Amino acid sequence: MPRPLALHKEGVAGVEPALPWQPAVAMVAGETSGDLLAGLLLDGMQTRWPGLQAGGIGGPRMVRHGFQALWPSEKLAVHGYSIEVFRRLHELLGIRRQLREHLLRERPDVFIGVDAPDFNLGLEAALKREGIKTVHFVCPSIWAWRADRVEKIRRSVDHVLCIFPFEPALLASNGIAGTYVGHPLASVIPIQPDRSAARAMLGLREEDTVIAILPGSRTSEIQHLAKRFFLAAALVKHAQPAIKFVVPAIPALRSLIERLAEEAGVRADVQIVAGQSHTVLAACDVTLIASGTATLEAALFKRPMVIAYNMSWLSWQLMRRKQLQPWVGLPNILCREFVVPELLQEAATPQALAHALLQWIDAKSSAPGKIAALQQRFIQLHIDLQRDTPQLATDAIQKIIET
Repeated sequence: MPRPLALHKEGVAGVEPALPWQPAVAMVAGETSGDLLAGLLLDGMQTRWPGLQAGGIGGPRMVRHGFQALWPSEKLAVHGYSIEVFRRLHELLGIRRQLREHLLRERPDVFIGVDAPDFNLGLEAALKREGIKTVHFVCPSIWAWRADRVEKIRRSVDHVLCIFPFEPALLASNGIAGTYVGHPLASVIPIQPDRSAARAMLGLREEDTVIAILPGSRTSEIQHLAKRFFLAAALVKHAQPAIKFVVPAIPALRSLIERLAEEAGVRADVQIVAGQSHTVLAACDVTLIASGTATLEAALFKRPMVIAYNMSWLSWQLMRRKQLQPWVGLPNILCREFVVPELLQEAATPQALAHALLQWIDAKSSAPGKIAALQQRFIQLHIDLQRDTPQLATDAIQKIIET
């Protein structure tokens, strides 16, 4: 461990008057999306418990809340089931072992695993066996990919904080307690995004046609997806030269994204910005986007999209066998139909991606009703997911701590 994790349950030293009892919380959040969710959860808990102490594995949003991150959340970013995982398995198991041993010594009031089920469920199971309360934030997708995880969830967690309304009943049918807390992003993203303001921030004109390119937030995703996304952009640019392309890039991955854009011959045609994914989604007309949480963000911004994914052949074969629904993208799963196209694995060719993007662009003038209908579906989805997530989640966590 880089340094000791101190979770003192007696409160914050030096605070006058002394604060009442404050919980000590351990958390693990994986990747950018987990850091965002955990940051919102910390905001709610600190509103209730100003002296709350929290530490474990987290990202910059969590750190801004005073979280003591022993490892950065991107350490847990792995892609697929085969060589990408096995290459780092020893490192990840070592991190989990060190953290488990430390938490068993420190004995926090509750452990909250934020997403990252492959890492967190095993850790939660070990802590629960030793009497530490465990909460998992974001129900693993047992309704989409991993029905085999049900028994592991039951062994590992005392409570699940669910971000989709149908999940608590599904968990209850399997003997697992859960609470629907809404999706945090639905409260962060406005029902009516301000496209004009977003464009002004990015130096884009109101009349520009803009495509956002989001090839993922993991190195392995960028390696598998970015170049084919950029090759698709080159084809779109050839068909409609006036189109603008904007790519939000995590700072650590920017140089890789720039290199892949250069290899695809479009570096001069794409505007790469540091972060600002929400600004980019608010500004765009359509997005080419990697399957994952970002697709839900695009839906909440009411943007047409083309969802794509590609991984190693072995990873894909293993994943296909676990698939329980015909959809992969969250907007389609939640709407229960293909409201936006999905191009996966060998279907995600630059030619097919470009064709799907141009269909959305052409619909702006030829079939505006199609886009308006999609936006209405996404508005209703947004309303269904909008709850006071920090307060509802904190209510549930407090009940678990007090039982």
